[in-house]
Amino acid sequence: MAESKRDYYEVLGVSRDADDATLKKAYRQVAKKYHPDMNPGDAEAEKKFKEASEAYAVLSDADKRRQYDQFGHAAFEGGAGGGGFGGFDFSGADFSDIFGDIFGDLFGGGRRGRANQGPMKGMNIRKSVRITFEEAVFGCEKELDMILKDPCTKCQGSGARPGTSPETCSKCGGKGQVVYTQQSFFGMVQNVQTCPDCNGTGKIIREKCPDCGGTGYTSNRKKIAVTIPAGIDNGQSVRIREKGEPGVNGGPRGDLLVEVVVSRHPIFQRQDMHIFSTVPISFAQAALGADIRVKTVDGEVIYTVKPGTRTDTKVRLKGKGVPSLRNSSVRGDHYVTLVIQTPEHLSHEAKEALRRFDELSGNTLQAAGSGAGSETKSGKKKKGFMDKVKEAFDD
Repeated sequence: MAESKRDYYEVLGVSRDADDATLKKAYRQVAKKYHPDMNPGDAEAEKKFKEASEAYAVLSDADKRRQYDQFGHAAFEGGAGGGGFGGFDFSGADFSDIFGDIFGDLFGGGRRGRANQGPMKGMNIRKSVRITFEEAVFGCEKELDMILKDPCTKCQGSGARPGTSPETCSKCGGKGQVVYTQQSFFGMVQNVQTCPDCNGTGKIIREKCPDCGGTGYTSNRKKIAVTIPAGIDNGQSVRIREKGEPGVNGGPRGDLLVEVVVSRHPIFQRQDMHIFSTVPISFAQAALGADIRVKTVDGEVIYTVKPGTRTDTKVRLKGKGVPSLRNSSVRGDHYVTLVIQTPEHLSHEAKEALRRFDELSGNTLQAAGSGAGSETKSGKKKKGFMDKVKEAFDD
């Protein structure tokens, strides 16, 4: 019989030096997977569940584990007269904690423990506000129109009609939790759940307050001022303390978290504390140099383009970027890319002037057509300088 049994460590999928926490976690996973209530009518699953339970019963007990490590399955041959499954004795094995978790998952219950009746902070509220690019850079003030809950002034937050008081829940005795007994594979297992009558409060309101309907809270429209700090970025939030949901049992209010949504700018782009933009310049400005106006978040600034500037030249305007959230006196930079623009529409005079300029600066317009003939885009051979000379002599 012993030879047909699998190694207990293999059954649970743990190493031989696994600690108690690892054993418990491994057994919980296997037990939940193969529990008969999760696999009704599956004989193979039931067999694996018994096998895992037997393995855990041995390995979770220090003395039995020591015997098993020394003698293997032979240490328990003869067992305890069939006190357990397959002749194995489960006496002394503590499955209460594990099966409390398992049955809580299977049947919708929670973990065991006393209801928390102490003060609890209220839930946070999340809102969003849209601002412009400039408002994100320099900061601003915004106002939110919100509906917030406040303790009912008529019942002082108790939820009961004035002159009455909430009663202790008879089902849970004021504990907020009830104990259910569940038939398990190993016998009766106790499972703790939130009391369905009082919803975990431990109190029952017989006569509800007419103003709040027994909730203990009333809703009121309020305007909340929000200070947006300079340098905030898209997606970041501003926390306003104690402007969220009311607390429970005298606990503080939650917080209001305002997420900032920054609108796109037609010119500027942002990366961390730096701003980027593109400025077009003419060929004459790039070749000869000139003073140009560059738009920044601080307004226009004059920048002197150096003679011979090439397209895609990057210029740094120091300190014209976004302020640091931690220190508004520290700012990033503004990087400008200068792009030479090619004119699309030229007058006859402008074209002639440009041709004259080309003749004086390398004659690039005729460079491709000089010398031997070349083909045009249509495929016809373009006449070169020597072809034209030959035609003149032929005439």
